[in-house]
Amino acid sequence: MADFQSLSRDFEAEEIRIIAGSVDPIEKARETVDKLGVTYPVAYGLDVEALSGITGAYYEKERRFLHPTSFLIRPNNKIEVACYSSGPIGRFVAKDVLSLVKFYKSRGKVKE
Repeated sequence: MADFQSLSRDFEAEEIRIIAGSVDPIEKARETVDKLGVTYPVAYGLDVEALSGITGAYYEKERRFLHPTSFLIRPNNKIEVACYSSGPIGRFVAKDVLSLVKFYKSRGKVKE
């Protein structure tokens, strides 16, 4: 989250919205948002099993821990790129997402 926050102005300049979701209750989610200085929307209290079922995200049943799952969504609301982590590595890096979107724009790929 901090990685994306650090480039939030660059994403805004490209007209890209950043949205995050958390299974944490509002108090814990707010604590994380405040600690990281996040200014983009963060949903909280999401149901871990329902979210996993809808998105395919991996989760640990015992600890009810959802592994990071990220989507780059096209203007027509279709998923362009998805990244599913099943462990401590494997997630979107803000700089890479920004570069990819700029590349797509240069190729006219986001007009749909």
